[in-house]
Amino acid sequence: MSEKEPKDVRAIMLDGTAVQRAHRESWIKALERHKRLGNPIVVWRDGKVVWIPAEEIVIPDSGTDRASIPSDRIPGK
Repeated sequence: MSEKEPKDVRAIMLDGTAVQRAHRESWIKALERHKRLGNPIVVWRDGKVVWIPAEEIVIPDSGTDRASIPSDRIPGK
């Protein structure tokens, strides 16, 4: 059994980079799953709830930052 060095959770949370990366990756995986299963997503846009059909879901590259995606394609925007 190999001994792993304990992770400094406080440092990870303060840096935020790993947290942002994990959030982005989980967001993309959720979009992929909805699209693959044919399920729409729901977003908040211009003060209203908007349903986006599965065939209109745009999957960004995993390395893409949310800032470079058009706001009408970002869940929650």
